[in-house]
Amino acid sequence: MFAGKTVHVTAVRRKDQTIQYLEVPKKEIPWVQALKKIPFIRGIVGIVEASAKGAQHLNFAAEVFAEEEGEAAEEKKETVGSRISMILGVAVIGILSFLFGKFVFTLVPTAVEQVIFGRMFTNQIGHNLIEGLIKIILLVGYIYFISLTPMIKRLFQYHGAEHKVISAYEAGMELTVENVQKFNTLHYRCGSSFIVFTVLIGVVIYSFFEYNSFIERIVQRIVLLPLVIGVSYEALRFTNSLREVPVLRYLGYPGLWLQLLTTKEPDDSQVEVSIASFNRMREIDRQLG
Repeated sequence: MFAGKTVHVTAVRRKDQTIQYLEVPKKEIPWVQALKKIPFIRGIVGIVEASAKGAQHLNFAAEVFAEEEGEAAEEKKETVGSRISMILGVAVIGILSFLFGKFVFTLVPTAVEQVIFGRMFTNQIGHNLIEGLIKIILLVGYIYFISLTPMIKRLFQYHGAEHKVISAYEAGMELTVENVQKFNTLHYRCGSSFIVFTVLIGVVIYSFFEYNSFIERIVQRIVLLPLVIGVSYEALRFTNSLREVPVLRYLGYPGLWLQLLTTKEPDDSQVEVSIASFNRMREIDRQLG
């Protein structure tokens, strides 16, 4: 999936080798656009919006696969109204899934740290550091094990293909499979980097707040979650702006390290689909821009 100025485009290759597109025009909602201009708030809005859009496009890919397998013949008979309702439903599910996942990866490490290390010492900063380490271990372990499944591995290959296409475009190269394959699967502006920042920033923010019980610690994490997300987003923007500075560019490396798991080397056919999606996005932007 690629996001342009006016549209989001996803491309899927069918079994007959044709490429099918999902083109979702960007709709600017005034109050949402206003929130996106407010530092620390815009990060929360952006993540929620990205979760909704990502769910829609993943659902499209799943539908095409189902049709190819002959499991969705009746779906072709849907009315426009039911189609819109379904997409809105998928968007809501995407948002809820993100929120649920964020709560799980925030609260479970807190509980684990409390149970194992809660009575060993009283230094809360030390407890916060161990909690952050547990989060990293759980996160890396989770991503590693799901990446072993064929479906997720293929998804991560397309993720790598997207990064290669963007890097080739930013380098001014002609978007051919041969040129694109020369680039790395890692990219500074990837959302994977944001995940790492939420853990690191969380450790710092939690250190400014004391708690007197396990319940208070859990409630504190839930209340501070929007702040952690907002600050992490601003930190990601800041490190992206420094990626050309020789020394400060290393601030973005933790996110790049996580991308070693969330991206895989794509094959030529996957790169070809990503190029098609990117070019279609640019074509629509030129038409509507």
